[in-house]
Amino acid sequence: MDVNAIASVATQMSQLKTTQEAQIAVLKKAMDMQGQSALQLVQAATQPSAGNPPNLGNNVNTFA
Repeated sequence: MDVNAIASVATQMSQLKTTQEAQIAVLKKAMDMQGQSALQLVQAATQPSAGNPPNLGNNVNTFA
């Protein structure tokens, strides 16, 4: 095998590894942001609304 070909393959593998590491870092960051957003959404949904009286929303009236 030619020395230049070996060097070329080694360079390509190194670049591929660097690209994969960057993609994994971006994926981890996106997952962290999504997790934080979901946590904020859950916290906002569990907090009672301050403007409603305490008796509102306790019963559901249904008619057939």
